[in-house]
Amino acid sequence: MKMKTLAALALAGLCINAGAQAYPDRPVRLVVGFTPGGAADYVGRNVGEALARALGQPVIIENKPGAGSSIAAEYVSKSAPDGYTVLIASPSSIFVNPALDPKRAPGVQSLVPVIKITASPLVIAANPAIGVNSIGELIAAAKKSPGKLNFASAGSGSAPHLGGVLFNQMAGTEITHIPYKGGAGSVASVIAGDTQVTFATPPSVLPFIKAGRLRGLAVSSTERSALVPDLPGMKEAGLPSYRMDFWYGFFVPAGTPPEIVRKLYDASAAAVRRPEVKTALEREATEVSLSASPAEFAAFLKEDGKFWAKLARDSGAKIE
Repeated sequence: MKMKTLAALALAGLCINAGAQAYPDRPVRLVVGFTPGGAADYVGRNVGEALARALGQPVIIENKPGAGSSIAAEYVSKSAPDGYTVLIASPSSIFVNPALDPKRAPGVQSLVPVIKITASPLVIAANPAIGVNSIGELIAAAKKSPGKLNFASAGSGSAPHLGGVLFNQMAGTEITHIPYKGGAGSVASVIAGDTQVTFATPPSVLPFIKAGRLRGLAVSSTERSALVPDLPGMKEAGLPSYRMDFWYGFFVPAGTPPEIVRKLYDASAAAVRRPEVKTALEREATEVSLSASPAEFAAFLKEDGKFWAKLARDSGAKIE
């Protein structure tokens, strides 16, 4: 019986090794935890096209919105650890949701970090009808009528939600949070006047600022960003203590063989380095920011998680 068990384990090991060597031999699914039209979807689709060329296999985008991207993270964490189901995630999926509801949201221990691909600030924008043209004017309006102004986000626990939470903390304001199921819906609500302000990801809001349908107030980084040169950073805007930057990266289920993780890292890095991908991302104020290896990404996450987890707990938010 013992010999049979050893033989079975040896055969399983050979199968896993053979699978890693053949990877990829069929389409790869890239799972997005938000609706189409937001930053995660924009980054995923632009990188996904180039990733397909690098892997030599189709990359299929699957949008699985809901619960602040927890549905998508759970789906990927429970998928086969074979490299064919990949999650594009931000700090919301990896740190915020597990801090808010550890029973429902899979933590980073359920996923293997592959590569950090982008970094960018949030963009603070308002409906022009409220007559706010700067961060100073926003703070003054919010303090004049506490709780009257609302800010829209891509969902409870999302980076735009926590951007608003941090703003309230730093500015001493009471702007009420209104969650939506994705960036596109939240921005549409501000354009329609259902809400007044958003702390949005650049791809979801910049086209409407350029078209005059929203008023850009600032970017959430300390200094003015070269990718959004017309908007001040928070130091210039008068709230130097405020800073909110976020990133996107790829993750696979725990247990994925290191050989497959490395192949996926190499292909992803090659994809993001393509000039047309870099140009497309920069057009929406998203900067290419590659980790040097899966191990370096894991080390970055260990430190970055402290900030996000604390902010999530301070927010008192609940995953919906």
